[in-house]
Amino acid sequence: EKMFKTIAVAATIGTALAAKPDAADHTTYTDFDAIVKHVNSVGTTWSAAVPHRFANTTVAHQKMGLGTIMPHEDEYVAPEVFRTEFIDYEAIPESFDVRENWPECAPITGHVRDQSNCGSCWAFGSTEAFNDRYCIKTGDATTLFSPEDTVSCCSGPKCAMSMGCNGGQPSGAWSWFTHTGVVSGGDFADDNTGKTCRPYTLESCAHHVAPVPPMVACTDLNGGNEYRTPKCTSTCEDNYDISFSKDKHFASSSYGIRGVENMQKELMEKGTLSVAFTVYEDFEAYTGGVYQHTTGKALGGHAIKMIGWGVDNGTPYWICTNSWNDSWGEQGTFRILRGQNECGIEGSVVAGDA
Repeated sequence: EKMFKTIAVAATIGTALAAKPDAADHTTYTDFDAIVKHVNSVGTTWSAAVPHRFANTTVAHQKMGLGTIMPHEDEYVAPEVFRTEFIDYEAIPESFDVRENWPECAPITGHVRDQSNCGSCWAFGSTEAFNDRYCIKTGDATTLFSPEDTVSCCSGPKCAMSMGCNGGQPSGAWSWFTHTGVVSGGDFADDNTGKTCRPYTLESCAHHVAPVPPMVACTDLNGGNEYRTPKCTSTCEDNYDISFSKDKHFASSSYGIRGVENMQKELMEKGTLSVAFTVYEDFEAYTGGVYQHTTGKALGGHAIKMIGWGVDNGTPYWICTNSWNDSWGEQGTFRILRGQNECGIEGSVVAGDA
């Protein structure tokens, strides 16, 4: 693979990360009734409903689940390397799905996780993509990687100035996977089971829908406030029988990808991508279909993983997996307009070799 280097864009790396609420956000409310009425009446490609979580909360609360930097923002750090050569496919298929192309890895690639009340989307979108690619390369369809290890330990200059639950950057996480690695780690339900080294310790919750017991509403966790970043540790759970150092998994490279066709070729060759996009108020009301921004103001950047593409009644789309558990969207996934850099989703793409 030939690659070229580009200068990382980091003009002013400060402590204010994406989606950080300002003073007005704590007293401003979104009129979701009006947004939903508009989206569902204009004949667009997706449907909306008032999100249970944000029906009576401020814009500040909406920004809690977001936490990544987009390329137009000063703090953005671009990948130092971009991949430029791919297999020259004669025809890119109309549709593709990582889960179907490597069915043996579906337990990993199709697994939907939950970031809870923490701006750790950047850690999930990167750790999960690496996890998917590791399975595709090795055939290991049982080992889950630890977003908690990433969110708590990937920080500072070595991680594009990522700041845990206060936000971070997938490009920094992928670089961190190459020189520090990430240990195994299951979901909140796996905490203290001894199944993985560092499972996620922040409780799963219903993000936008009414909670079905035993799940609780995210607004009922931690007094409705965002969790503090878990402490970085270099030890596994007491009842896990592999040492922390031996449990580390390393990526062999990290790089960016530019262009729709290159994204498709990369997905076909190696699997899942880490991507980010700007969340607008109307996305919080998404229930299904091919999302494209219709109304409402920008809230902040959000990182997820991309697993494929397709066409729905003539509308091209990407398939992405969110980290708001499988009660959200289309069983935890969503589709978004492809080919027009919708909400910036084609402009912030990173991955690497497992």
